Amino acid sequence: MRSGEHLPWFRVCAVIAKPFLWMSTKPTWRGLENIPREGGVLIVANHVTIVDPITLAQAIYDGVRRTPSFLAKSELFKVPLVGALLRNAGQIPVYRHTRDAAASLRDAQAALGAGECVVIYPEGTCTRDPNGWPMLAKTGVARLVLDCDVPVVPVAHWGTQAILRYGSKRPHPFPRKRVDALAGAPLDLSRFKGREPTPDVLREITDLLMTRVTELLADIRGEKPPATFFEAKSVSAA
Repeated sequence: MRSGEHLPWFRVCAVIAKPFLWMSTKPTWRGLENIPREGGVLIVANHVTIVDPITLAQAIYDGVRRTPSFLAKSELFKVPLVGALLRNAGQIPVYRHTRDAAASLRDAQAALGAGECVVIYPEGTCTRDPNGWPMLAKTGVARLVLDCDVPVVPVAHWGTQAILRYGSKRPHPFPRKRVDALAGAPLDLSRFKGREPTPDVLREITDLLMTRVTELLADIRGEKPPATFFEAKSVSAA
């Protein structure tokens, strides 16, 4: 379901989420004018907690009147009712560590080609950095950049971890938490057009994108980010 057909279902999701957002967040949005109001656009964002897509969708939907399609792990689409809502609302399942993983990128490419607003979390999951900074990202986002001629907008958001920390099952919606979203200008990636998707090129593009996202997050937090990306493989199985 692409090219605007999912709009009514997205509005159903918005109606469900609005009361939670109104009660639990005090949103502060900046730079949303950098997100085109029409045409295909790829938004690259950091991922702190599972609440992120809800608050970022609110910023995009209320701020620029666009219905974003998020790449989300396929397990969510198997949950009764939730899966039906996500699929009908135009969200894109990501089949991690399977033969179908490439299908996720094809679906994202189709959405961008249809003029949609697609949001990707290049880290592939919530960051494991102890201080919440973006960690070393996967290179699937770079393949989208090479294959799709659309603006690429970096976005950082922060504050959702105060509502529900990653790994916790106990939300803290009260009192209302400040949630920031900051969108940067579309990145000039023209020098990569026509390049072969070698591992080095994919890594260079990915790190460039996430460095800009990290800079935006540093602006929000008023802090200096680490010099290198945290690597998830250093996290213990526990």
